[in-house]
Order: sequence, then structure tokens, then C-alpha cells
Amino acid sequence: MRTFGKWLGRTLLLLVVLGLTAWAFKGEQIKRLMAVNSLFSEEKIVTNFSHMNELFLSAPVSRGDGPVSELALGGPLELPEAYDAWVSTRSVTAAVVLKDGLVRHEAYYLGTGPDDRRISWSVAKSFLSALMGVVLEDGAIASIDEPVVKYAPSLKGSAYESASIKDVLQMSSGVTFDEDYLDFWSDINKMGRVLALGQSMDSFAEGLTATEAKPGERWQYVSIDTHIIGMVIRGATGKRISELLSEKIIAPMGLEAAPYYLTDGHETAFVLGGLNLTTRDYARFGQMVLQNGAWQDEQIVPAAWLAESTRPSAKTDPGERQYGYQWWMASDAREGEFFGRGIYGQYLYINKPLGVVVAVNSADRKFRTDGAFESNLSMFRAMAEAAQ
Repeated sequence: MRTFGKWLGRTLLLLVVLGLTAWAFKGEQIKRLMAVNSLFSEEKIVTNFSHMNELFLSAPVSRGDGPVSELALGGPLELPEAYDAWVSTRSVTAAVVLKDGLVRHEAYYLGTGPDDRRISWSVAKSFLSALMGVVLEDGAIASIDEPVVKYAPSLKGSAYESASIKDVLQMSSGVTFDEDYLDFWSDINKMGRVLALGQSMDSFAEGLTATEAKPGERWQYVSIDTHIIGMVIRGATGKRISELLSEKIIAPMGLEAAPYYLTDGHETAFVLGGLNLTTRDYARFGQMVLQNGAWQDEQIVPAAWLAESTRPSAKTDPGERQYGYQWWMASDAREGEFFGRGIYGQYLYINKPLGVVVAVNSADRKFRTDGAFESNLSMFRAMAEAAQ
């Protein structure tokens, strides 16, 4: 019996030593994986969304050394009657409204503040779309009708082998990809674990081989298509997205705070949803887009590209929300009304006819419930009308 006790004690000691050794070598990965599992929990989601660089690997996007481009104040906005109820229901954390470039409304909620750099989620896709326009203008990519494998040859043999750049811009690659955030085993959640464990996003994309349709045949929103855009831009320019976005868009705009990207373990930016900015800086970007790509007498993004990107062109179903090149339009949108949209209530709404930009960040755990999108769109339109 005494011999058994010694054996058991040594075994337990060995297990403890092995556990501590594993934690020493893999502790950061384990912590990031745990962060993924509790990222959207009710008690942590607000704090998490303002401190993503404390949970995951990240890389700065330099704002440059130029002065901050000031946002002048306009008269206060007479808010719609339903505004306070909307803020509460949708768990809004920040809202900034610009009219003709003037700040007409700015507010922060749930303990957050103006200095918080907030996760964009899929609003980041619209930033990457703008960068694609600049890269095309510079001549690094000849045409969006070219195959993605011309610039990302590692995708040969994958589900993307026959897809064009235009196909992935329009979310029409035909790749099989499950975007269900509520399914632990969905492709989007597998991808999240790849990010958390510091593995390679490129390798993950290269390993996708199944398709549901021919490229360009039909529209299906799959976030991995945006990663392919990033691979194409990196392949064409030989630069990291964080470096290129800073040089071409962020630094010339004079943002208040340096943004950052979440990254995988190879310092590859999580371009489909990992960009973090202050809400005022989201609004600045939106104002530049509203001004046809111009900012303080400099053409940042080609006007023709923005016009093409923000019109309905993808093969979405009739009567449903419409899509361009990584930008959304409502089913009943008027010309010049479009938005970037991210999960849990991130929005960058632009209404060119009314001269209004609405930047909103939220921690809305009910963002997929019936009527959630409609309530957001209705509020954005009401605020745009109230700003007149």
C-alpha cells in the first residue's frame, strides 16, 4: 500500500510538472483560446470589444506623424424619440454622427469612452475594399477580372483556384464555408481558433477545397473571401496590409489614434474583422468615403472605385439586402446610401444625398434576432433626416 502511495504521489507530481511545462510553452495560446470561448459572454463583451489587443496577437497600423485632422462641432442634433430605447435595446457603446463633416452628435455608453479603440468586425472589410482601389490605381494589380492565383499562387489546388478577384470582392467565390457563429464546429469558429492559437490564416484558406457553386455564379456571404483579398494585395505589393493601409489611407487622414489589427501567429493581419479604431476615426473614414475619396485636398481613394464599390452589383436575391465590393446596401436603398456592417452591432452608415455619416459600435448579443437590423437602419435614417 505504501508503494502504491509513493507511485501515485510521483505520478501526480509528474502530471503537475508536465502541466506547468505545457503552460510555460503554450500558456499564451491557451489564454487566447480561453478568450475566444468567453469573448461574447454577457459580463465581458463590452470590455473585450475595447481591449482586443489584450486578448489576441496584434500589430499596429501607424497613424504617421502628421497632425490630427480636427472634427469641428456643429449644432446639436435633435435625436429621434426612439433613440434612448434603441441605445438600450441594441447595447450601443458609441455613436458619432457627422453632417457635412461637422460633429452633430457624439455619445458613449456602458462605461466606454472616446479613447477606446473598438473592434470593427466586418466593417474592416470596407477598409480593405478601399485599399484594393488604391492598389489598382497604383498599377500593382492590373484588373479585378484577373484570377486570384496570379497574385496568391499558394491557392492553386484550393477552392479558390478558378475564382477572380471580382468574385471574392462580391462574396461570390463559390467556396463551401459555414458562417454560423453559434455553431462551435462551424468554419468561422474554426478560423477563430486558428487565430487564437497563432496558426496560419493563409494555410487555413489554402486548405479549403470544397465548393458549392462556380465562381461568380451566385452570392454567398463568407468572410474568408475577404482574407483572399488580403492575400492578393500582399502578393501584388510585397507589403503587409498593416503597412500598406497606414501608408495609403490611415497616415494621410490624420486619425486621432493609431489603429491596430489582430493578427495570426505569422503577423498576418486579420483583415476580415480585426481592425480596431476609435469611433471618431471610423467616422473620419466614412466622411472621406462620402467625399468620394477626398480628404483635406488630397485624393486618398479613387472616386471611380468608390462609386463602383458602393453600388449593388453582387447577385443577391431580389428583395434582400444588396452587396457591392465589401459594402452593403439596404434592399430599398436610394443611390448613395450604403454601409459597412459587423457582427454584434458595428456600423458605418453613409448617406451621400443627405451628407451624413453615422459611426456606431455596440455589444449587441441579440444582433441576429428578428428586426435587429431593421431597427438599426431605421435609426440611422431617422438621425440622417434629423440632421437636415
